Amino acid sequence: MLLSAIIIALGMIVMGFTLRSGILGFKDHDRRVCVKGLAEREVKADKVIWPLVYKEIGNDPAVMYENIERKNQAVISFLKAGGIKEDEISVNSPTITDRQADNYGNEIMNYRYKAKSVITVTSSDVDRVRGLMRRQSELMKTGIAVTGDEYGENRVDYQFTGLNTIKPEMVEEATKNARATAEKFAEDSGSKLGKIFSASQGQFSIDDRDANTPYIKKVRVVNTVEYSLE
Repeated sequence: MLLSAIIIALGMIVMGFTLRSGILGFKDHDRRVCVKGLAEREVKADKVIWPLVYKEIGNDPAVMYENIERKNQAVISFLKAGGIKEDEISVNSPTITDRQADNYGNEIMNYRYKAKSVITVTSSDVDRVRGLMRRQSELMKTGIAVTGDEYGENRVDYQFTGLNTIKPEMVEEATKNARATAEKFAEDSGSKLGKIFSASQGQFSIDDRDANTPYIKKVRVVNTVEYSLE
């Protein structure tokens, strides 16, 4: 009987220590704070893709092709005179639509064919290209009406390709901002910030700063860091 009582007592003591250890471990696990750190940059686009689009109408495709070729040369001359290099200019094959074949409403048409020509400038000299954009009305004097964005097609595309050069600094800044938030939380809760349990880097996003200045980009990243609290 005495031996049994001793064994039972020892078992209860061991179980008590085990439960206590488990509870303390659970509480330690709960004493964590998960925070996010934001870093943002405003940068200028370092690449631009500028489609110059104009249209031609007529009844004789052969004559229309001649007109398109003549106008293409005029556009290319305008671009080269403005400092655009040969390898920055690409000329797409013109597309011609037979309006009569697509005329389901029996519309009376003076011109049967409509053609579209696209000449694309791809350059890293964004300022130079933007300067030419402001002067494209000069092409009107030669009878070339460059059209704007049509149904979301052929819009000017500004890009920022230098993300790798600013990525390390932005990651560091986002992590510092996350730690500052965690330290404030620890101070307010009467705790001390401990070690990092986990950290994850968010995806970088590059967007237009606003609709009026698409050549200015906003780069953004959010890091998530989990700290222990002591």
